[in-house]
Amino acid sequence: MNAVPLSEHERSAIGTFDKRQLRNVLGSFVTGVTVVTTVDTEGKMHGLTANSFSSVSLDPPLVLWSQATSAGSHSAFRDSDRFAINILAEDQYGVANHFATRSPDKFSGIEYDVGVDGLPVLRDCSAWLECKVVASYPGGDHVIFLGSVERIRQSARRPLVFGGGQYLVADPHDLGHAPVGTQGAMKSQPHAVRLASRSILRLASTLDKSLALVAWGNHGPTVIAWQAAATPVAADLPLGLVLPVTSSASGLALAAFLPPEAIDRFVVAELRENARRESQDLPVAAETFSGMLESVRASSVATRRPGPFYDDRVLANAISVPILSPDGVAVLALTAIGPAEQFDAATDGPCAQALKATAQEISVALREA
Repeated sequence: MNAVPLSEHERSAIGTFDKRQLRNVLGSFVTGVTVVTTVDTEGKMHGLTANSFSSVSLDPPLVLWSQATSAGSHSAFRDSDRFAINILAEDQYGVANHFATRSPDKFSGIEYDVGVDGLPVLRDCSAWLECKVVASYPGGDHVIFLGSVERIRQSARRPLVFGGGQYLVADPHDLGHAPVGTQGAMKSQPHAVRLASRSILRLASTLDKSLALVAWGNHGPTVIAWQAAATPVAADLPLGLVLPVTSSASGLALAAFLPPEAIDRFVVAELRENARRESQDLPVAAETFSGMLESVRASSVATRRPGPFYDDRVLANAISVPILSPDGVAVLALTAIGPAEQFDAATDGPCAQALKATAQEISVALREA
């Protein structure tokens, strides 16, 4: 590729930018969000929000971050020989805002644990690194702290992201790779979609239930096709609807026949959220959820007893069955959903049996293709 020379206007613009323009350009580089914490010589805890964190080396394990010399806590970090990097989770933007403001007691109302040498370690983060300062360097109006990593931890929570002056969420790219452990199996998915699309036309009229095809996408169970019943379960049946793994029939049908590494991060996050909501109807323990999956594997049918559908205006029941690749991995879920007062979601009922027979026919056709 030939280099394109800069125009006279572009050459004249070099070096003429102001701080605001530079800040805007740097904001194009999306980063994670951290709270860096330390303890001063008198035992007082300090913390501030920073996105200047970066990895430096794996061997030896080194990281860095930078702090403005004008920061109120600069002397504490300058004189301390330790710091902790708390990588915030996606729902901790309130924590980020809290530590980004000046306050005489940053830790008031904040839940934390005590790490190495008394370092405060914030709870519910995405990950943590506890470090020993090995060097510091002047960097204009900042000081760069280089730390040797002594202890690390990681949760299944997705990290908070910042870019363009606003908080963002981190999700896999929609055009990314197939879920971990399913790459070979997903080769049969396009053919499964073609076969299932024809089948749901027939089933919708026979069963008079709204039917959905659900695939495991980068965001979890995702509706890719609908076939409405004569009286649909809701006026709006949106494509691309992402369903929960632990509390939807489709999520259970897929998760039961996918490798753990493909589903674990979704399951851990949902179980934690279920516990926070203190719902009696949702699984909150990994053992409970594992038992639910074993039941689905035994019957090849997943059910969802009465619960709100989509916009919470309709109480619905659902039945879902997996469509399996030749090596037994779920490539689609075939799901029927209807108003709770009209829909018997028994695993041995006529609707479940009709769905199961259709899914088995498609699975056999995939093996013979």
